[in-house]
Amino acid sequence: MIHLFRSLTWAFFLLGAVTVVAQPRLTDSNRIPPAVKAVTKHSVTIGGKVINYTATAGALLLLNEKEDTVALYGYTAYVKDGEADATKRPVTFSYNGGPGSSSMWLHLGIMGPRRVVVDDPEINMPPPYKMEDNTNSILDVSDIVMIDPVGTGLSRAVGSKAKNKDFWGVDQDIKSVSQFIKQYIKDNARWNSPKYLLGESYGTMRSAGVVDYLQENMGISMNGVILVSVVLDLRTLTFQQGDDISYVMHLPTYAATAWYHKKVAARPASLEAFLKEVRTFAEGEYSTALIKGHRITEEEKNSVATKLSSYTGLSKAYLLKANLRVSEPQFTQELLREEHLSVGRLDSRYKGINQNLLSESSSFDPQSTAISPAFIAMFMNYYYEELKVDKSNSYHVSAYSAEGFDWDWKHKMNGGAGDPVTPNTGVDLAEAMSRNPKLKILTLNGYYDLATPFFGTEYTFDHLGLEKEIMKNVTHKYYEAGHMMYIQPPSAVLFKKDVAAFILESMK
Repeated sequence: MIHLFRSLTWAFFLLGAVTVVAQPRLTDSNRIPPAVKAVTKHSVTIGGKVINYTATAGALLLLNEKEDTVALYGYTAYVKDGEADATKRPVTFSYNGGPGSSSMWLHLGIMGPRRVVVDDPEINMPPPYKMEDNTNSILDVSDIVMIDPVGTGLSRAVGSKAKNKDFWGVDQDIKSVSQFIKQYIKDNARWNSPKYLLGESYGTMRSAGVVDYLQENMGISMNGVILVSVVLDLRTLTFQQGDDISYVMHLPTYAATAWYHKKVAARPASLEAFLKEVRTFAEGEYSTALIKGHRITEEEKNSVATKLSSYTGLSKAYLLKANLRVSEPQFTQELLREEHLSVGRLDSRYKGINQNLLSESSSFDPQSTAISPAFIAMFMNYYYEELKVDKSNSYHVSAYSAEGFDWDWKHKMNGGAGDPVTPNTGVDLAEAMSRNPKLKILTLNGYYDLATPFFGTEYTFDHLGLEKEIMKNVTHKYYEAGHMMYIQPPSAVLFKKDVAAFILESMK
C-alpha cells in the first residue's frame, strides 16, 4: 500500500529514576534485545504442484559497517524445502513503500503463500474476513523475503549507536535496507543465489537506490529488479508550482478513469487504443499549451480545453477555470461530484461518498478505506496464529504513529548536494544498469493508479539516458486495475505470470 505523500507540501523515554547502584541503568533506547525468530512448516499448491516450505518470521539484529548493533530488523522469509542445492535457488527481497509502510500489503496481497480475500473494487463487509492459499505466489520459482523497514513491523533502532530517525530518509533507508539484505545473504548462505528486488510505490524509489548501493558498496549484484506501481522521479507527481510535468504525467490516468466510469463521450471499445491517443495528445498539443504559459492565445486555450474535456470527462468550463491544469486531488473530487461521489487515488475504480461538494481534496481514499480493515485483521491473525510469532512482539503496520517520524527527502547521488524537494533515484538505477549491463528491469503499473501514474514511469525511463542496448533490458507491463493491481483476481494471475516469467528468463 502506498503512503507516498500527495506532494511534499501536502503530505509531504523518559529516563528512569536514579538508582543507588554504581553502574548506570540501561534505558529501553540503548538495551539490545534478542533476535526474534519463529519457524514453522507449511505447504501450498501452486500451478498444480505441492510446494513444501519453511516460514521464518521475526527480526534479526542488524549490524552497521562498524559492526555495531543498530536495529532489530523485521522480516518474514519463505524458503522452499527439498532443494538439492538451495544456495542456487532464486531469492526475492520484497517491501512496500510509504515511506513508512510495512510489507503487509504485498505480503498478504500477492507475494506470500497466503492471501486475504477482498471484494475488489467494492466496499468490503465487516468481519469475519477470509484467508486462503495464494496460488499466485512466486514461491514455486523463488524464495521470498518480506522486509519491514525501521518503524514498521518489528523493526526499530536498538542499542546506544542509533535512533529510529537515523533510518528515516531516502539515503538512510537505501543504506539500511541494503545492510539487511547483505546480512540475510550472509546468515543464510545465499551468496550464489540469483537475487531480485521487488518493491511497490516508494519501494520502487528504494529499489533503484538499493540495487546501485549493493553493487557499488557491497559487491552484490542483482539479477533483476521488479518495480510495482513505479515512481523514481518524485517531480512527476508532486504538482510543484511553476512545473507542469505532473499535469502531463497524470492526464492518461485521468482519461482511463473517465473511460472506466463512462464519462467519455463516444466511449471507445478499447482502453489501450484510447490511451495511445491520449498519450499522443499529452506529449504533443497539451504539453505545448502548458509550456506557453501566459503566452497561449484564447483560441488555443479553448481548443485544448475542448479536447481535455473529451478525454477526462471534466467540463470545459471547469478546465478553463483551472487554466488547463487539474491536480490529482482536484480530479478525484470533480469527476463524480454531481453524483456526490469521489474516486480513489490508489485505485480510481473505487468510489466513495463526497460529503463536501465544494471540496478540492478528499479526507480519505475510497480504496484504502475499503480494504485496510480486512488486510490488518487477517495479517495480525496470520502473523501470530499461523506463523507463531510471540505475541509480546508488536507488529506496526506503518511508522506514521512512531514518535518523531519525519522523512529526510535529500538524496546525495554520487556525492552530489542532493535535492530536498523532489529526489530522483532513476539516476541510481541508470548507473547500476550501465555498470551491470546484464541487469534486467520489469515495471508493473495499473491504468487506474492516480498515486503513481503509468505515464510517469514511461517518461522516467525515456529520460534515463541509457544506451539503446541497455534499454532492451527494460520491460513494461500494464494492468486494468490500480496501485495494488494484485487485489483484482485477473490481474493477480497476470502479475504472477509476468513476474515468474521475468525471473526465469533473467537467469538464462
